[in-house]
Amino acid sequence: MSEIRATLVDFVKVLRASEIKVSPAETLDAMETMQLIGLKDREFLKTSLSMVLSKTPEEKDAFGNCFDNFFKFEKPKNDHEPGAAPPDQQDYSSENKQEQTDRKGGGSGEASGSSEEDSEEIDEETTLTPNSELGKLLLLGSRAELMVKIIEAGRKVEVKQIVVFTQKGLYTRKIMDDMGLKGLQDEVKELKNLKGKPETNLARKLEKGKEALREQVRDYVEKQFLLHADETGKELREELLKKVKLSNLEKRNFKDVQEIVVKMAKKLVAIHSKRRKVFKRGQLDVRKTLRSNMQFNGILFNLKWKSKKVDRPKVICICDVSGSVSNYSRFLLMFLYSLAEILPKVRSFAFSSDLGEVTTLFEKNNLEDAMAKTMRDYGNGSTDYGQMLEDFRSSILKDVNSRTTIIILGDARNNYGDPKSEILREMYDKAQRIIWLNPETRSSWSAGDSEMSKYSPACHQAEVCNSLVHLERVVANLLRYAR
Repeated sequence: MSEIRATLVDFVKVLRASEIKVSPAETLDAMETMQLIGLKDREFLKTSLSMVLSKTPEEKDAFGNCFDNFFKFEKPKNDHEPGAAPPDQQDYSSENKQEQTDRKGGGSGEASGSSEEDSEEIDEETTLTPNSELGKLLLLGSRAELMVKIIEAGRKVEVKQIVVFTQKGLYTRKIMDDMGLKGLQDEVKELKNLKGKPETNLARKLEKGKEALREQVRDYVEKQFLLHADETGKELREELLKKVKLSNLEKRNFKDVQEIVVKMAKKLVAIHSKRRKVFKRGQLDVRKTLRSNMQFNGILFNLKWKSKKVDRPKVICICDVSGSVSNYSRFLLMFLYSLAEILPKVRSFAFSSDLGEVTTLFEKNNLEDAMAKTMRDYGNGSTDYGQMLEDFRSSILKDVNSRTTIIILGDARNNYGDPKSEILREMYDKAQRIIWLNPETRSSWSAGDSEMSKYSPACHQAEVCNSLVHLERVVANLLRYAR
């Protein structure tokens, strides 16, 4: 009973790691199901648990994969029938019998009889068995018994805590130590020191069994890694990718980072998706209340409260897409367009020198295609922030009002050209907020051709932003400010 309970608990943890939601009540139902059905009919158990633990078609697909991996142990091959000798014991006995035959001369033309001395040696060989518990298990036990011991040892050393693949050797050793590896090694060493033929043969069999056990334990640990560490490893990888500089990302990481951005955006949507009207209880709207209750001859059945309408902000995003800065722009734009439910008014612009609008481009294409076209059209040429600001004033400044938030993402390195910071001051006066996100550290903001020392006074907020963690914080603050 306790073994079934422990097995189910581990299985439920695997399901939850695969984002299958299993409640405590469902776990109890599954436990009762396993107690009724047992573990013999694998397919019947799989179908029954699937009905209890998975709900949607997606969860059922994930459940099937988890079940097949979790209960992947092969049926013991040639496992002995009740009353028959275990296969390993049969092998061990057959080798001894062959040795006896050789000693009797049964295949070599020698006399079939044997001396009393030979008979004593044969008896000594025949009755020589392991003394260590692990040795007895390897040579005299069944495969099923061995597998049970491996699982029990794995549970004791908490193999399910495996995080990275390089820990496979560590957990293999831990399991074998728990099963009694030291006692087996001591016995093998002692048998070799005795230097007798029976002792040498037994030592050889024990070493052979030990290597076979090591391979079996290694396979078991690997399966546990795939079950338990796959999702854990994914979480650790996500945490790392959130903190790494976006400019250091390789192209092979983009897909993972895109998934993280979408997940982060969904979390922000869940937090900030509220009604657009915030009602202030306690402030009675007298005129609306009287008008609403005229049909009741002045009796106030329906009270009307004053409400404040909160418009979602109009966001203008200006991204430097030159050089390594393009990676930051890529993921900021992805972030903003993933928030369409709560930030429907986003206009996007890109530049290296001349400024161009790419709003429609990102709305009608997937991110990769949109970024490729943006880089093709605006990513070439020498970076010129002064020209960008000049283009903004001539074409877009007229659309900026007190509900507009302007986000500028760039390193402010202007190749020693005219920064035209006075235009940014005009934008500051008209907009609700101006946020400048610079991927460089603050110590670099006044070095070389950086113009941040001139631009930052004309910004409501100037932040270092070079990772997903920074982007999430900025976007979260933007949404919080808009409430």
